[in-house]
Amino acid sequence: MKILITGGGGFLGFRLAKTLLARGTLGGEPVTSITLLDGAFPPGAAQQPRLNAVTGDVSDAATIARVCPPDTDAVFHLAAVVSGAAEADFDLGMRVNYKGMELLLAQMRKCAKPARLVYTSSVAAFGGELPPVLDDSTIANPQTSYGAQKVIGEYLVSDYSRKGFIDGRSLRLPTVVVRAGKPNAAASSFASGIIREPLNGVVSECPVGPETGVWLLSPGRVVEAFIHAWELPPGAWGTQRWLNLPGITATVAQMIAALGRVAGDEVAKRVVYKADARIQAIVKTWPVNFRTPRALAMGFKPDPDMESVIRAYIADENIKL
Repeated sequence: MKILITGGGGFLGFRLAKTLLARGTLGGEPVTSITLLDGAFPPGAAQQPRLNAVTGDVSDAATIARVCPPDTDAVFHLAAVVSGAAEADFDLGMRVNYKGMELLLAQMRKCAKPARLVYTSSVAAFGGELPPVLDDSTIANPQTSYGAQKVIGEYLVSDYSRKGFIDGRSLRLPTVVVRAGKPNAAASSFASGIIREPLNGVVSECPVGPETGVWLLSPGRVVEAFIHAWELPPGAWGTQRWLNLPGITATVAQMIAALGRVAGDEVAKRVVYKADARIQAIVKTWPVNFRTPRALAMGFKPDPDMESVIRAYIADENIKL
């Protein structure tokens, strides 16, 4: 089993790679090699057996040809310019999120047999006038460049799958909480920051109000979803190749309260509010309440509650309270 993970040096991509190496199999087949494509990698990534870290640009045709040879079996496409950055730099977002996707799919057509693809989309696919609770019948209507680029990717995955060029599946991810490391350019970065920074003894400046809701899923559950999505047979997807992943809804105030219950009030008090109109304008277009019966019926799982999400992060990062 030869696997490609674009965005493989990022938080989720590298976690996925480590999980696959630890499992040793994907779809019942031994994992023989994993190629990671990204602009940078964690220290020591290139030294791990069966792991090939390639520094490069997903929107460069020669690079894509190098990392996705004809004997590739599995592709996890995580590489993207995130929401805030794609909104601030339209051309960059289009080059990476659209052109990069198009190049990858064209290269996958050259595989000896149709390779199976898991593509990470986003609930930024939704926007505009929305019902109080979204479900699988809610029409995508993105109100940001990032959301539009992700929906374009979903349509391409569906059509390439319909034509038999690939076996693709698109997952609309909730906001991933808690992301380890430093804040990134995603408009949703605050959702991890208000947990991560206080646990690290640092003040977190929250750019949105306490009433702001977030539809979220922990990194562990997201990686489980990637693998589960890949291992499901084509018949489980039918003609609908996209899926809203299950998650939980929490307001900023509820997240901070959960942090206080897990780590103590003094930790929770390290969150302060500092309004950012640009972030607020992006975040307010995102939906926060979902029903996901299809995903649940297909075996995808949400986190039990916000406290579980925080405790999982503490355990992952070996944080001493």
